[in-house]
Amino acid sequence: QVQLEESGGESVQVGGSLRLSCAASGRAHSSYCMAWFRQVPGGERERIATIDGDGATTYAHSLKGRFTISQDSTKNIVYLQMNDLRSEDTGTYSCAADPTDLCIGSSFIYWGQGTQVTVSS
Repeated sequence: QVQLEESGGESVQVGGSLRLSCAASGRAHSSYCMAWFRQVPGGERERIATIDGDGATTYAHSLKGRFTISQDSTKNIVYLQMNDLRSEDTGTYSCAADPTDLCIGSSFIYWGQGTQVTVSS
């Protein structure tokens, strides 16, 4: 089993920045594909960034350039740096782990509880 715990969500003003953290424990392994998802109010959950076991990253097209995913493999922590935040970034941000390292939706079988980000003007 892998346990994931997100932190770092809070209320911030438009244009501000936040760094979210996802701490993995249990059988977490640096070879896993890790991802950040978010669910905005009234919307579906969307995948916003992934980082695979080799450190390769992908981003949702609409967010590229503002958000950066990274990891500290020695500590089993994955980060999401979010800059130039907008009101539409408000939502619940969750991290997920894919032990197959395929980085596809159905492969993410471990999930955290999520952390709330609220962006207001």
